[in-house]
Amino acid sequence: MEWYSALALLLGSILLLMAIGMPVALAFLAANIVGAWIFMGGAKGITLLLNNGFGGLTNYALVPIPLFLLMGEIFFHTGLGARMFNAIDKLLGKLPGRLSYVTVMGGTAFATLSGSSMGSTALLGSLMVPEMTARGYKKHMSIGPILGTGGLAIIIPPSALAVLLATLAKIDVGALLIAGIVPGLVLACLYIGVIFLQTKLDPHAAPPYEVEALTFGQKMRLLMGDVLPMISVMVLIVIGMVAGFMTPSEAAAFGALGVLILALLFRCLTWEAMKKSVIGALRVTLMAYLIVFGSATFSQLLAFSGASSGLIDWATSFDLAPIAMLMVMFSVLLLLGMFMEQISMMLLTVPIFFPLAATLGFDPIWFGIIVLLALEISFTTPPFGLLLFVMKGVAPKDTTMRDIYVSAFPYIGCSMLLVALLIAFPQIALWLPGL
Repeated sequence: MEWYSALALLLGSILLLMAIGMPVALAFLAANIVGAWIFMGGAKGITLLLNNGFGGLTNYALVPIPLFLLMGEIFFHTGLGARMFNAIDKLLGKLPGRLSYVTVMGGTAFATLSGSSMGSTALLGSLMVPEMTARGYKKHMSIGPILGTGGLAIIIPPSALAVLLATLAKIDVGALLIAGIVPGLVLACLYIGVIFLQTKLDPHAAPPYEVEALTFGQKMRLLMGDVLPMISVMVLIVIGMVAGFMTPSEAAAFGALGVLILALLFRCLTWEAMKKSVIGALRVTLMAYLIVFGSATFSQLLAFSGASSGLIDWATSFDLAPIAMLMVMFSVLLLLGMFMEQISMMLLTVPIFFPLAATLGFDPIWFGIIVLLALEISFTTPPFGLLLFVMKGVAPKDTTMRDIYVSAFPYIGCSMLLVALLIAFPQIALWLPGL
């Protein structure tokens, strides 16, 4: 069978199964079994494929995923996240558009810990949008920052999605996590700049209102008691990885333990909160492990059938510059993101894109950051980005899809600008891991 026929058979069967409603992981598993029967010699091929798939699950690099997820679930269910939001809100005082800044700063911290852009958008949309609407904020000032925080959540460590991408792509997990720090900070500054410009150009977009004046001592108590302890957990594990004191797996374990200790110290760790946290982390972990199983076997089938080598030879046969090929891959991710969620996109594209990127001479860590940004931008790209519809579900009833589209564009522009900066200056992502 020609490589393009094998590729069409494998991808077509997966897309067909997903289209009829089969869960992503099961669709990949079913298509892989059919592919193994055809390309690897029947029952013996299926046995070999399944054995290799289970071998992929024993990868030590997967350990941080459940621990990072547990860390985020405890942070949310114990109320530590809400405590931090309220403290940041009070500390910003009468700053114009302060609730938008609170959304970017507090939302980034929560989304980074939770590892779920959709969950973060749903939470912030139901928590912050009604409050900002009641204060007279225009829709782009309340909705835009929430949609924007997902871009930060996916690249600033600890990010469970970055760990999963590094595992699927077989690149250094720690290096990819560390590489996201500087680009994440640059993106945060761009978001804050957008809010500042919006409040300057239209002061009525975020009307000022009276707030209780705090003394210096009260501000310090809020900062030291409700903000720094939560932020310190993230900072310490990042420093530990950068300095080489701990591996990503050890950092994830210390992070989960740190949030657990904070919940005990603040006396908000209840049996109910712990049960919800464990169940939530377990649910997502099982899905992630099924996806790793499916991806490991899918990559082998692509290689065994000749589809991956044939596709790479075909793609590199065009007289295109490497940057042009990068733009093609980036555009494919944006297009897929209008219809699929991030993990499904990774399953379909990582086995093809990363070998192609290696052929083109791209640094795998730098390319990983580009892919992570593309995954998140695609989530908010009109007209069908999934986060746009999540926001529609939790926003006030008078919010139209046009309102959401308009709100998203400035933040999509910030992410696109960051991608351009990364292409022009790769050291933005590579400097810190290179230390």
